[in-house]
Amino acid sequence: MTELTTLSARDLLGKLKTKEVSSEEVMRACLARIEAENPRVNAIVALRDADQLIQEARAQDQARETGDTPAGALQGLPLAIKDTANAAGLPGTLGSPILKDFIPKADDLHVARMRAAGIIVIGKTNVPEFGLGSHSVNPVYGASCNPYDTGRSIGGSSGGAAAALATGMQWLLDGSDMMGSLRNPAGWGNVYGFRPSYGLVPNDPGKELFLSPMATAGPMARCPDDLALLLDVQAGRDPGVPFSHGDGPFSGALNADLTGRRIGWLGDWGGAWPMEDGVLATCEAALKTFEDLGCTVEPLAAPFPAEDLWQSWIDLRSLAVAGSVGPLFDNPKYRPLIREDAVWEIERGRALSASEILRASSIRSAWYRAAAALFARYDALIAPTAQVWPFPVDWAHPKVIAGQAMDTYHRWMECVIPASLIGLPGLAVPAGFGAEGLPMGLQLIGPYRGDLGVLQLAQGYHLATDWPSRRPPPRAGG
Repeated sequence: MTELTTLSARDLLGKLKTKEVSSEEVMRACLARIEAENPRVNAIVALRDADQLIQEARAQDQARETGDTPAGALQGLPLAIKDTANAAGLPGTLGSPILKDFIPKADDLHVARMRAAGIIVIGKTNVPEFGLGSHSVNPVYGASCNPYDTGRSIGGSSGGAAAALATGMQWLLDGSDMMGSLRNPAGWGNVYGFRPSYGLVPNDPGKELFLSPMATAGPMARCPDDLALLLDVQAGRDPGVPFSHGDGPFSGALNADLTGRRIGWLGDWGGAWPMEDGVLATCEAALKTFEDLGCTVEPLAAPFPAEDLWQSWIDLRSLAVAGSVGPLFDNPKYRPLIREDAVWEIERGRALSASEILRASSIRSAWYRAAAALFARYDALIAPTAQVWPFPVDWAHPKVIAGQAMDTYHRWMECVIPASLIGLPGLAVPAGFGAEGLPMGLQLIGPYRGDLGVLQLAQGYHLATDWPSRRPPPRAGG
């Protein structure tokens, strides 16, 4: 049973398809691992009743025997859904006490696609309140902890997902990314997280779709091959969603000769991003793997004014948060229950003038043009996934990095915004470990709709390193 939880998702699904293992056996292995590991990391929340989950797994086994239903790409895989996404019949709290009793009646689009592929939804993965800030703690479920040191943060907002993958409680998971929410926790969890090109995984058609195209759902896993497996399920054009597109399939296309690919190393963006000791050194050591694979890696000067990027980002982000959380803020009953950082975002977003919003969008447009010119010279850009090592779990956020005070609750994540601001694909891969044994990651950034090239770079890197298997976190009681 325990051995099942160490398999890749693809290998496990292969065993299910050939009936070497049953859905019930997989579910029991999953629940046993959750029972052993979840108490120390608090990654899986709103876990459904075990007996009911086992009954659903048995029903899948029976359907497989009789051929009553065609097997989907993920048939029989137990899977928790990130708590910022709606999954019908499960709590959709977003980590907020305001929504602790909210039970959505319908799935978000990417969740519906995953159900159609045959997953058994077992519960949710933990997030920060409203998904804001890369630290998965909230007043509903508490804090998710880093499996490599449970006194440290696992990041966020896909923090519960990263911890669940790292500890073997899940094989692959959905995440989402506005400001590094797939990349930062993957880097801190020694796993993989992929923010796809904007529109490849369409946002839910019921939401606002034009004004703030920055956040996107995407896959997380312990290897790039499994990322591609889930991405093929999540991705694809939806006629009700603008900017959506149907690139792929990606499964089976990741193994490639990387000789001659050119990579630009962004480092600390010409000194603009303060970095904690050891972060850059760990990342630069990991870059040698790409050179060994035949890639050319060149350090880059700052390709765009960092302060302009930051100003554009925080204006457009505040505008988006004001739109999404603002209606709750307007209710006097709920206002006292909203976290201080969210209130700051809402008030700031509502205070923006039309000219400030236009300026932010104009900067974004200029950066897109500059990035397009960069990708005429480079196949990918690389940067760290975070500017600090995992910080203490009882902190709200880092206040100072390398002697420089952070002026917002999220300034310490500035390194993730170049991809987020213009919808580029960004894939977090493990970079190794620092002096205290804590993980760090690299983000591989490609041109818009260059998702396959990014996945191929990650695949070559993974085959050469396999950090998740080489350095798994200690097991509970181990």
